Amino acid sequence: MLTLGSLNRLIDTVDACPWGTSAGCAQVQFAKPSVDRRLRPPLYTPEERARRDASPWTVVQGILAPLQFAVFLVSLALVMRFLATGEGQLLAEISVIAKTVVLYTIMITGAIWEKDVFGRYLFARPFFWEDVFSMLVIALHTAYLVMLSFGIGDAREQMVVALAAYAAYVVNAAQFVLKLRQARRDEAALGGRAVA
Repeated sequence: MLTLGSLNRLIDTVDACPWGTSAGCAQVQFAKPSVDRRLRPPLYTPEERARRDASPWTVVQGILAPLQFAVFLVSLALVMRFLATGEGQLLAEISVIAKTVVLYTIMITGAIWEKDVFGRYLFARPFFWEDVFSMLVIALHTAYLVMLSFGIGDAREQMVVALAAYAAYVVNAAQFVLKLRQARRDEAALGGRAVA
């Protein structure tokens, strides 16, 4: 007979995530909410928090993230307008290129930030799954640029790839917003400043 305990053990055996607690996997238990077998560690150790607060790249990320979101909203409107009406193709293409440039910039500076804070450029334990999904976001944006540069597909097909890239970006942005909230909750619990 399959019990909750045996189901948890089965999931633990096939869970390949090397850092399940930072990705939230360890919190998913098919048991009563009062039974918490493993506690999630804080997002940052005290040393990592100090390095984060001292890093100039923290400010850069704080500026680039909302800038990228603003560029995304404008570009999304232009892409949707082109797909709906067939008008404004050049403007839509320029906007997707601008969004991609801002994405590359935030990814490069974000990798430098991760190195400052966690000692590695990508896939640091607390941001492992966000970085994995970021690779998909970059791949889709790059696919759009390749299609545009080499004339692969027509304009509508290219814009559909851009929309797929944007959908992936929204999911990835949500991942990072959730991590920001987690960092603030951790710091509130520790009585520290809520800066992420």
